[in-house]
Formats: sequence, structure tokens, C-alpha cells
Amino acid sequence: MASVDAISALLESLSIIPTATVSHAPASSPATWREALEQSSSAPKPFELIKTLVYKPKTAKTATPIPLVVVAREHTDVISTVLGKKLNLKDLRLASEDLLTEFFSLDKNSLSPLVLNEHTFHNVVTVIDNTIESSSSSFAIRGLSTSSTIFLTGRELFSSLKRLETKENPLHEIDFEALKTEAPAPHATVAPAKKEKEAAKIEGAVQIAIGIKKEVDFAGWYTNVLLKADMLDYYSVSGCYILKPWSYNIWEIIQDWFNKEIRELGVQNAYFPMFVSSKVLEREKDHIEGFSPEVAWVTRAGNSDLEEPIAIRPTSETAMYPYYAKWIKSHRDLPLKLNQWNSVVRWEFKNPQPFLRTREFLWQEGHTAHLTKPEADTEVRQILELYRQVYEDLLAVPVIPGVKSEKEKFAGGLYTTTVEGFVPTSGRGIQAATSHCLGQNFSRPEMFNIVVEDPNDPTGQGKTYVWQNSWGLSTRAIGVMVMIHGDNQGLVLPPRVASIQVVIVPCGITAKTSDEQRKTINDKCEEVAQTLKKVGVKAKADLRDVYTPGFKFNDWEQKGVPLRLEIGPADIAKQQTLTVRRDTGVKAPIPLADITTSVPQLLETIHNDMFKKAQDIYFSRLKQVTKWEDIVPTLDNKCVAVIPWCEEEACEDDIKERSGRSAEPQDERAPSAGAKSLCIPFDQSRWTPIVPGQTKCPGCGKDAKRWTLFGRSY
Repeated sequence: MASVDAISALLESLSIIPTATVSHAPASSPATWREALEQSSSAPKPFELIKTLVYKPKTAKTATPIPLVVVAREHTDVISTVLGKKLNLKDLRLASEDLLTEFFSLDKNSLSPLVLNEHTFHNVVTVIDNTIESSSSSFAIRGLSTSSTIFLTGRELFSSLKRLETKENPLHEIDFEALKTEAPAPHATVAPAKKEKEAAKIEGAVQIAIGIKKEVDFAGWYTNVLLKADMLDYYSVSGCYILKPWSYNIWEIIQDWFNKEIRELGVQNAYFPMFVSSKVLEREKDHIEGFSPEVAWVTRAGNSDLEEPIAIRPTSETAMYPYYAKWIKSHRDLPLKLNQWNSVVRWEFKNPQPFLRTREFLWQEGHTAHLTKPEADTEVRQILELYRQVYEDLLAVPVIPGVKSEKEKFAGGLYTTTVEGFVPTSGRGIQAATSHCLGQNFSRPEMFNIVVEDPNDPTGQGKTYVWQNSWGLSTRAIGVMVMIHGDNQGLVLPPRVASIQVVIVPCGITAKTSDEQRKTINDKCEEVAQTLKKVGVKAKADLRDVYTPGFKFNDWEQKGVPLRLEIGPADIAKQQTLTVRRDTGVKAPIPLADITTSVPQLLETIHNDMFKKAQDIYFSRLKQVTKWEDIVPTLDNKCVAVIPWCEEEACEDDIKERSGRSAEPQDERAPSAGAKSLCIPFDQSRWTPIVPGQTKCPGCGKDAKRWTLFGRSY
């Protein structure tokens, strides 16, 4: 195995001077490798890791396997089946340790593109992610060990491999994002690949909505619900999704409701461009640092490189606040309250999950400026209350309002308030929406210098920096709603956000039914739909004559329509309709003469019952814990540990590390198994009063301050 010095000498002979060479503690996994580099002062920041994967194709028993070496960016999705098909290599499997030792004299954790030289390159097939060459990132590459790293630019790494290719053995440049479009659609797979997921299959799945049990394969169930309810479709860019009308309508209802409420608070809607110059972004270095790995950059226009890279907004502080400084010249210009509905891009490298973790998502972001801290504080809580209402009053999803810990607050903010949700099936908390007080951190001269004369200064000469807030709610809310209310038959929509609240299905029509009878039944269904629309109910008569009533029942059930009305010849004779609730399946007849009052009342009952059921489950999973040994079992039981906490960051880090140690997920892309603070609830009355000097933090033994929710989270 070559030494780091030998590698550096080789690179120097190619006129390649590494950006940096770093020695560090042995790091076997990508997570620990990244952590070691982030702690090193010698490592350039930001950076991306380079992963090197080796596959063994299927060959005849007597043939010597020719390994496939893939050099890719840290979070590039490598679909081995599609890649193998493209290269005409059958049945690719990750290479064994024995094969790695035989060909490269290395283990998998030390493997690096730098192992490829004039000898080894011609004994393998080599593929490189073609986005590496044009990337402006600094790439971390294993120095052929777990304790050394060499940093190169993408162009340097590319050229170091390109020099080795021959006509007979070229370097294969692959667009992995484009390759994904050649893969079978995720929902085209009928049977789960793993044996343990066989139990998740629902017998007779061809005839029912979802085909996967929520309680057995939650991720597979969630994806199937979204697809079969016609909420979204996959897009050609990984991590991005098409929101179809059935889901986008929910977002529009939230928009309409929220716009009305914030206008009452004096907030106006505006729009700022999505592009942010690197110079402006650099001014906000401390704040943007948390977003750095996720910032997407535009570096080319046509065939020309841009003189200055342009970022696509991960959030809009840097785009908006220079203009706040321009527009706010006097205390009379305050408060300035703007909101925008827009998309943001955060190039998530974790496992994408529709609505919850996507590379582009929709949200609203409010940014306001105030003369005093009390004014800012008041608005923070007003907005948080609106977010609570969005979840509870529109989506029937219970949340707990509270404040984030110092560690979990918004970077650059003074404090962050939050409404925290909970997904019982996975036992994980989820941040539903946040309202931040930024204090005067962004208005200071070293940031955006938003300053006005102080009207309370008796000399008339005093200046004061404005107090700022920011607050946001995203389409994540839709995913949370689906996860909490959906069942094994599909989506369950709360009535207030359903684009169709009531579907009326004609029944009792057979081959022997005359055209006149058929028309009578259909006309009655349409009449009921129009009657309900006149009182504000979103109703639809399903008069499709190519489908049976059973098909229609299933179709609307998987789409989550809150209420179904069935009307047949017997119902018309009795002047009634049979109601079927989507949330409970309960059936009950009601007189047609009463539908303008009974149906709206029933929809309200459905909303209230859905919320109460979800709230009861959430609250039942909040477990008061005062001993360390009870924390991990509480998490493993899919509950939230509510502990008396000291509120110290070192203790929070220790709790996360210790609680995750015994249950670290094998898949590195999975959410952490460690517990982090979710929020410190405003309402502390639910739990035993903390006695100063007596109630101790179970994490560190110090005096506890407030009850705090600790749990696994998305």
C-alpha cells in the first residue's frame, strides 16, 4: 500500500498539488470520517466525501472476475442493476473483503480512487460520476487508510484517473441522475426485495388500495399511499417530486387560510429572486454555515463559466435583508412585515422522502422587522399559534408548542419556538413549523446594518438596531398528515383540506336496470351533489359508467375522501342515502331532506374524531422519565422521553450519543437512533413540578430546569 507521501509525490508528478493533506483518528464509517475532518482545522470547508465502491459481476465459475470500481460523490445514488445493464455486466454484487485484498491490498474503509494506477486500472472496469469534474467542491479522498485524507478539486481527481485510460480500457463517465430514469419506477415493484418485508404484503393486494401494511413496512406503505392516492409522481431529478392536484390543493387551502390570518397582523406578501450571489452569502457566513453542504450553485450559463457562482436560495435572509437596510430609514418605517410563498433548494444528501425530505420544497417564509424586543416577542408567539391552528384545525394533527434548545435553535437566531408533531408508527418526533426571534443579530453593522434613530432617546441622537423575526411552514405538513391519519386502505383526508369532501356513488345498477332507472339514480346523485355544494360542501357525483360501485368505493377510499354517500333504487324510494365514513368505516342512513345540515355536521364530527384519536395516541406516548436507564427502553417502545433537563448543550450531546450507541441503525442513511431534544413545552403543567435543587437531570445529574421532550426524530 502506498504511503501518503508517495501518493503526494505521484500527484505532484502530474502537476496536481493537493488542497490539503490531513491526518486524523481512524475513521471507518462515512459518518465518523466526516466528523474527524470537520474537527480538523487543516481540512478545507465545506467539502464533500468521495466514496469508492467495488462490485463483482457474475462470471463463469472458471473465469477470473473483473471488478467494477465506482468513484462517486458521497450521496450519489448508485443503482447497481441499472449500471450493470448499461455496462453489460451481469448481477453486480458488492465485492467481498477477500477480493478487495486480492486486487488492492486494502479493506473497504481504506479504499480510494488513488489505488488505481497503471497496473490496477487495467485489471478493473472504472466508472466515475461525471458531475465530479465540473463541481466546484473540495473533495475528501481516502489516503489509502482510515486515518489520512487528501483533498483535491473535482477536475484534479478526474484528470488523475483520465490519464490512465486506453482505447481498450476507457474511463466510463456516468450521469447517475440520468441513469435513474432508466430504473423501474419504485411503485412498479410488486414484492419487497427483502424476505422480512414479505409479512408487510396484504393478501389480495391487487384488489385493494395499498398492498403493504403500515405497521410492518412503514416506508413502503407511505410511498404507496402517496402514489396510489395520486398525490405525487417521481421526477427525473433525484429528490424532487411532482405535486399533483390532489396534494397541491391541500397546500392551496393552507395558503388561503394563512394569508387571511397574517394580513390581519399587517403582513404583506412579496417575492424576492431565488438567486443569491456568493458575496452576499459570504456576509452571512455564520448563519449559512449550517446550510453549506446543501447549497446548490449555478456555475455555468450556456457554455460559459460564470465569473461568480450564484447560489439557489436555501432560505432568504441573505436575499432580503440588504433591502430591509435600504428601505428602513426611520422608526416610522417599522414594523416592516413581509412574507413570501416560494420554493427553496437544499441539496439533501440523506435518503429523500416525499414531502419530509426533498431537494426542492415549497414553503412560506415570513421576515419582519420591529422597533423593540417586546413587539418581536409578541409576533413570534402569534405566528406560532397560527401554525398550531394549521396543524390542529385544518389537518387534524396534534402538536406541542414549545421552545427549542440552544443547540437546536435556528443558526444566528436569538431563540426558536416550534410546534412539534409525532408519528406513532415510527415513534419519531417531527418539527412541524418554527417561529424564530432573530434578535438584533442580523441588523448589526457586521451583518446588514439595519438601524434607525431611537425615538425613546431624550437627546434625539441615539440609534437602535431593529429586532427581527423569521418564521416558516412547508409542504412537510402534508407528509405528516398522511403518516398520522393514513391506514392500510390508503389515504385518510381531514374534511377541511379535502378537495372532495363527499363523493356520491350510484348503486344497485345491474345489467337488467333500464336506461330510465339508471338515469333516475344518476340524476338523484347529481342533484344531491349540487344541493351540498350550495351549502359549501365540496361534493362530487361519480357517474362513471365504466366502473362498478365496488371499484369506485375502493378508488375514493384510497384517495381518502372523508365521506361517501350511496344512493340506489331502495334509497330513492325511502328518500334517504347511506353514509360511509372514511376514517372509521361506520355506515348510517340519513334522510335526503336533512343533508344540508346533517352532512356538514358529520364532516365536523369526522374532523374532531380524527384529531381526538391522533391526540390521544400522541399524549399516550409522552412518558415521564427520571432515570437514565429508562430512556432507551422508552425510545424503543416508540415513545417520547419527557425528562427534567438541565438545558446544557454538553448534556444534550451526551444524551444523543449514549442513547444512540446501543441502537445505531445499520443503514447510514437512516435517521439517527439517538435521542435529541425536540422542544421544551410552554405548558409544563402536564408533568410533576420540578423542585429547584432536588429534581435532577437524568442525563448528567445536575439540577433540572424544565421538562423537555427528548426523542428520535426525522
